[in-house]
Amino acid sequence: MKLKILAFGITKDIFGTSEKTVEVNDDLTVKQLKNFLEEDFPELKKLKSYFIAVDEEYAEDHQVLSSVNVIAVIPPVSGG
Repeated sequence: MKLKILAFGITKDIFGTSEKTVEVNDDLTVKQLKNFLEEDFPELKKLKSYFIAVDEEYAEDHQVLSSVNVIAVIPPVSGG
């Protein structure tokens, strides 16, 4: 299946774009997507943390993804 992934902040710089489409296996979980992305973009592993949002809500690692989901990679946020 194809997944459209939105990138924000430093993840946009890592991907080289704000939107990326990837071809993955059906029944992929969020954790498997993270592993897939880290293989293609090893710089992601250097981040202290990052989150995957699915349909505008933070997703748990066990959540199964669908090609109709809106997926975003959210980097760590700091503020003050």
